[in-house]
Amino acid sequence: MSTVIDSYKLGSISVEISETDHPNKLKVICNDGTYRSEFTVRKYEYKNYKRHMNQRIKNAYNDQYEEE
Repeated sequence: MSTVIDSYKLGSISVEISETDHPNKLKVICNDGTYRSEFTVRKYEYKNYKRHMNQRIKNAYNDQYEEE
């Protein structure tokens, strides 16, 4: 079981950051109740570009709903 490092909400989107088997990577899991997304980021990116990552998550979810 991977250890959860951080979890927070971006509006209706729940974001969970957890460790992976790779020492320099983190797993990001996003869920808004309808859609679920999972991807990995480097620890450096998470630490230094978290705001940018959050904006991209919100934009991706907004785009998904506009396509429907």
